[in-house]
This record gives sequence, C-alpha cells and structure tokens, in this order.
Amino acid sequence: MRKLTIFSVLVSMTLLTSCATCNWGIKAGPNFASIGGDETDDLDARVGLFFGGYTECKVLDTFSIQPELLFSQQGADYTESEGFDGSFKFNYLNLPVMGKLYVSDGLFVEAGPQFGYLLSAKDDYESASLSGEDDIKDDIKDLDIGANVGLGYQFDSGLNFGARYNFGIANINDFADSSDFSNTNNVFSFAVGFRF
Repeated sequence: MRKLTIFSVLVSMTLLTSCATCNWGIKAGPNFASIGGDETDDLDARVGLFFGGYTECKVLDTFSIQPELLFSQQGADYTESEGFDGSFKFNYLNLPVMGKLYVSDGLFVEAGPQFGYLLSAKDDYESASLSGEDDIKDDIKDLDIGANVGLGYQFDSGLNFGARYNFGIANINDFADSSDFSNTNNVFSFAVGFRF
C-alpha cells in the first residue's frame, strides 16, 4: 500500500510539472437540476446554484486538464395529486475532472467524469394544512458518479463563460430494494468564472 501511495504521488507530481502552465480560477452560476430514472414523471427541475474553484493545467497548446471542486445544489421539485408541493434538496461537494479542447481562439469544448459527495438531503414539502422538512440523507448514497459535457469561451482578460450538462451514471438510491428502483442526478448549469 505504501509503495502504491508513493507511486501515485510521483506520477501526480510528474504530470503537474509536465504541464506548461497551471492557472487557478473561480466560477459560479445557476443549476437546473432534475432526477432521472424510475417514476420521475411528476418531478420538475429544481433551480439552485453552484460555486467553487478550479485549476487549469495546459498539456498542449490546445488541450488542458481542469480539476474542479464545487458546492452544488441539486435535486428536483414535485407536485403530488394529494395537494403537496415539495422539493428534494440535495447538496453535493463535486469533483469534476474535465478535459478541455480549444477549438478556436478562446472557444472550448469539454468533457470528463464527475465524483460527488452528498453533504445533505432534505424533502421539503407543503400543503394547505401541513408543511415540514424531512432528512432523507440515509436514503441517498453518499457517492455520486456522473459525466459532464460542455462548451464555453475564455477571454484573454481571464473572464470566462460556460454551459455544461451533467448526466448521472450511478443509482443514487440507498434504501431497501433500491437495486430495483434506479434514479440519477441530471444537472444543466451555466457558469461565469475568472481565471487568474
């Protein structure tokens, strides 16, 4: 195990030092989150936000690797026939690792995996006679896995804009018989950022 750890550190250091340039940045924007999969016909998009930081390491003139660390509000809104309106409010700490290809001056396309750690999960509901909030974190898996695709534009000043779609790969359910009932996180987001 110790040899594997040392090897991993050496490989990481080699990759970072081989990068011509590494720049830090910050980004934030709105999320339009939904839950896909089984029995989701009554679910609507939940509007939330995300924010965090990233580092972009230039590997080639037109290609960069960009790991990010983002706080992200996800979940979905719902309306039930019994008169309940509510929202599944999931908060994640996400780690996307994006490959960015600059196709022309400033314009880029990106793709890569994303790993998310669930910070909290609530069911916030309201009707004419009842309202409340239930903690449902025990019913949702701590680890989420997805994939991202997107595009954006990087200005010379450091300002950048982007749009990205995250589609879930892993089943987020963690309750009894959840193997027969699969749901995934899906998030469309817009970003405004600044690269230093």
